[in-house]
Amino acid sequence: MKIVFLTQYYPPEIGAPQNRLSELAMRFARRGHDVVVLTAMPNYPKGEIYPGYGGLCRKEARDGVKIIRTFIYPTQKADYLHRLANYFSFVLSSAVFGSLLLPRADYLLVESPPLFLGTSGFWLSRLKGARLIFNVSDLWPESATRLGILRPDGMAYRLSAWLEGFCYRRAWLISGQSKGILSSITDRFPSSLTYHLSNGVDSTRFGPQERKQATHDNMSRNGEVVALYAGLHGLAQGLDQVLDAAGRLRDSQGYRFVLIGDGPEKRALMQRARKEQLASVSFLDPVSSAEMPALVASADIVLVILKTYIPGAVPSKLYEAMASGRPVVLVAEGEAAQIVQENNAGLVVKPGDVDGLAKAIRRLCENSLLREELGQNGRRAAERTYDRTMIANRFVDYLEVEA
Repeated sequence: MKIVFLTQYYPPEIGAPQNRLSELAMRFARRGHDVVVLTAMPNYPKGEIYPGYGGLCRKEARDGVKIIRTFIYPTQKADYLHRLANYFSFVLSSAVFGSLLLPRADYLLVESPPLFLGTSGFWLSRLKGARLIFNVSDLWPESATRLGILRPDGMAYRLSAWLEGFCYRRAWLISGQSKGILSSITDRFPSSLTYHLSNGVDSTRFGPQERKQATHDNMSRNGEVVALYAGLHGLAQGLDQVLDAAGRLRDSQGYRFVLIGDGPEKRALMQRARKEQLASVSFLDPVSSAEMPALVASADIVLVILKTYIPGAVPSKLYEAMASGRPVVLVAEGEAAQIVQENNAGLVVKPGDVDGLAKAIRRLCENSLLREELGQNGRRAAERTYDRTMIANRFVDYLEVEA
């Protein structure tokens, strides 16, 4: 079987789609299938092309997977015009170089968002005779309207909604990262064939055994309880809520908020923390994927935060925290909240409830036995239900039968 992955994001970049898609591609390759990834020059999240990369096109190989990288306009600016230039530069370069360099294939899996990449995916799937799999990790344009990026009565929203329908109707299969995503799609497009391809986690990489006292000590100045956020500092995360909670807890002792990563909102967050003299908040640089398991396991509490309710959103860092045996403080609603509550893996706070977030942090800081109990519950759930190897192998089985 020959399968092509079309994605704007891929290692050596760090992030949820990068990790999930690279592991999925590796699983296909290990099962003896011919796998090609068509992706952009690595630039995320700093908006700068990584050293050693650049130009219009280059080829490489990783974990038995052939990789074709094409030009992208890199930017970290969050305004609409710069984001569109970023997205469409790769749409165009992937369509051109994919037409020239990709082999004929049985399947072409395109990652969305960005939704616009579906146009290149549709073109290449027809050109290469491949069944189109549209993999939806976030519902656009709905998520964009909830985050205030698009107005529901605007032309950009109407065009995005049209493009969403175009991609769904022309896909042979729509895979989704959550049940909520698939429910929304099947309600609006009942004739579409769907498959639940959960994010999950590599429970052999992420686990309590990765906890290191030295790593904890590097995050904690004087043995404080560490509440860790590791990931993108972007609009959807709403990390201002962490600073708000730190302000509420200003007079408390024995805890530290640690925010690791990068993104378009990081500079403003750091400036605000300095202005308000939030001494309990530390900002650290991004780390490699290889370092992440030890960081998560060495925290005392893991923060998983969304700015607002986003239908179908289940952050991958939730699964990583659970697999690491760490209690979660989840600021979200919907399916992510259900996962935490049903598995008793942490405390759930509604987005915008800063007092609730501060109380949850204080409660876990003061109760080490509760932290241990919730962490163990999460680890059991990760092994039983959310192991990424199990999830990937089931998907490979599914496509092998259909091929």
